[in-house]
Amino acid sequence: MPSLKAIRTRIRSVRNMQKITQAMKMVAAAKLRRAQDSVVRARPYAQALETVLAQVATREEAEAHPLLAIRPPKRVEIVVLTSDRGLCGGFNSNVVRRLQRLLVDGKDRWERVTVSTIGRRGRDFSRKRGVEIRKDYAGVLGHLEYPKAQAVADDLVGHFLAEDLDAVYLLYNRFHTAMTQKITVSQLLPIRPGTPPGEPQEKGPAAVGSDFVYEPSRTGVLEALLPRHMGMQIWRAMLESEASEHGARMTAMDSATRNARDAIGRLTLSYNRARQATITKELMEIIAGAEALK
Repeated sequence: MPSLKAIRTRIRSVRNMQKITQAMKMVAAAKLRRAQDSVVRARPYAQALETVLAQVATREEAEAHPLLAIRPPKRVEIVVLTSDRGLCGGFNSNVVRRLQRLLVDGKDRWERVTVSTIGRRGRDFSRKRGVEIRKDYAGVLGHLEYPKAQAVADDLVGHFLAEDLDAVYLLYNRFHTAMTQKITVSQLLPIRPGTPPGEPQEKGPAAVGSDFVYEPSRTGVLEALLPRHMGMQIWRAMLESEASEHGARMTAMDSATRNARDAIGRLTLSYNRARQATITKELMEIIAGAEALK
């Protein structure tokens, strides 16, 4: 049985750890509220942009703009969005597992698969597993800004237009609640507005609906909307991922705090039992010595 001093030291260590996890939970909760507000504010604009783009793009052929051109997916890139820090439960591990599955499933369909990483955890995993990293977008997380998302979008668009890439997918955590995050894989390029990933793009009267008068032209509107749509998709994914990270960290730290509390209870019980055994032993020694003197 451990000594009383060892148990007291262990209790003190667990209490200090409990204070740290509780403080991290409170910080994550405060950041989650701000991140959640940012996600809620960004969603209406992103959805409205998606709707307008779908109404315009469904009236044009794929050749109307290079970003709508569908090519055989031989050279594919997966943009992996993780966090820079850990202690957030399964937030990063879930993304990594889905990336592994995508790489295995696409081995027979794609000739070459590269990865671009946003977040240190995804970069470290890709390097350890020998996955080809085309680019690591460092310094994006921490203080999110829309120009950073647009810069990522412009880089991807440039490689797609140069036909270095045939398709680009985005892998990230979509925020639902503080305790629930959903792994999402969305197709960034070629752009398929108003169509879920993996579904054929609808055309015809049901999809087109009423037409509009465009100024200067329908093609000009497309040229203005498509790059903005790309930037907005990445920006929204960053906000969703940030909110998911804070939610996962808050949940993980809450669980760690409760585990520390339970551990303190068990250690306290062990300490009391050991203390009682020590006192009982000392009393028996005193009684035995008194009996020996008679």
